[in-house]
Amino acid sequence: MSIDDDAVEVRAQGWRTLAALHGVIETGLERALSAEVKLSVVEYTVLDALSRQDGWHMRMQQLARATALSASATTRLVTRLEDRGLLTRILCADDRRGIYTELTAAGRDLYEKAKPVHDEALERILDDAGEHRELAALVAALHEVSRASA
Repeated sequence: MSIDDDAVEVRAQGWRTLAALHGVIETGLERALSAEVKLSVVEYTVLDALSRQDGWHMRMQQLARATALSASATTRLVTRLEDRGLLTRILCADDRRGIYTELTAAGRDLYEKAKPVHDEALERILDDAGEHRELAALVAALHEVSRASA
């Protein structure tokens, strides 16, 4: 194996570790959010993204980027949340083709209930993952990034 091959393997191993940690986190969050507040991770992500915006709304394209979903998947997700009374769509006043998605009062209330569930579950999941030798360095790096951005 050449030096270049070693570098590729190191990157590949890093990617596999990241994917493994992502899977552990997503599975744990899915269980906690579903059990406690009847939300999926991606539904929580929508509520969280909208809660961080002035006026509690975003354009559909921005929401698609925030959730890492296609435009059609985002539309279906927004429709599902709208049917539950958590979101509403509003035509953009300055661009009639633009559509905003906005949290309703019920959406804000559910987000406020879900956020501590999400945050506590994430902390617990990361603590547990940090106990696994193969994930410990990545978990430590995540904690460092979190401290640096605070």
